[in-house]
Amino acid sequence: MGLGIGGILEQLIGPPGGFIFLAVLGLVLMRRHRRAGFYMTASGLGLLYIASLPVTAGILLSGLEPETALFEKTLLVNDKPPQAIVILGAGRRYYAPEFAGGTPNTFALERIRYGVWLARRTLLPILVSGGLGTEQSPPEAELMKQLIESEYALPVRWIETQSRTTYENAQYSAKILKAEGIDSIYLVTHARHIKRSMQSFKKFGLDVVPAPTVFNGKDQRGLTLRHFLPSAKSLNRTAQVFHEWTGMVWYWLRYQVAE
Repeated sequence: MGLGIGGILEQLIGPPGGFIFLAVLGLVLMRRHRRAGFYMTASGLGLLYIASLPVTAGILLSGLEPETALFEKTLLVNDKPPQAIVILGAGRRYYAPEFAGGTPNTFALERIRYGVWLARRTLLPILVSGGLGTEQSPPEAELMKQLIESEYALPVRWIETQSRTTYENAQYSAKILKAEGIDSIYLVTHARHIKRSMQSFKKFGLDVVPAPTVFNGKDQRGLTLRHFLPSAKSLNRTAQVFHEWTGMVWYWLRYQVAE
């Protein structure tokens, strides 16, 4: 998902592109079928409004995110204690002149920070996973390794640089780890992404203890007027949920990946 034709289709169907496309199609249709075109346009704009609400984003994220981040509790009932920490890449900023080159993006930095926090408390070795290197920029995993070692002063034992998707993160990371006799890991990624990630890593025979970070669906504040006012941040979160659900459906259809 997110690459080539699949990525284009996701942008055309999912929020906000799909809703805008529906509204525009309704405007075109109004020339010949005024009522049908009006309803189509209204539906597109209405869905866009709903998708932009903080309350909508919160409800949808809650359906993806686990109930807790207490990995210690999970460890107590796990048959095999984790032997390594895997931190998944999440993208980069290609143009970062202040760093004289590319750098992990905001999402990747959130995962890195939690992965480092976990590594300091467990003293387990780290694997970073992420490919998509170009002639102008190294793979994501190399950027992550450089950042962890230079700014957090922690060693990164392994880097996985071939992957382009979450499924490939799991495939190539499992190959590296199993060659080292490791088959049980902490998996660090965003809370919204942990289901699809765990499904993929388990597919390749790894025991996974989830180590999710960034819980945006568990807003502790009560509902206020702001939860019903549209915002770009909420629309982005709704789009992230759509990406995860379509990703899980695609993985199930193509790779038979499921819980």
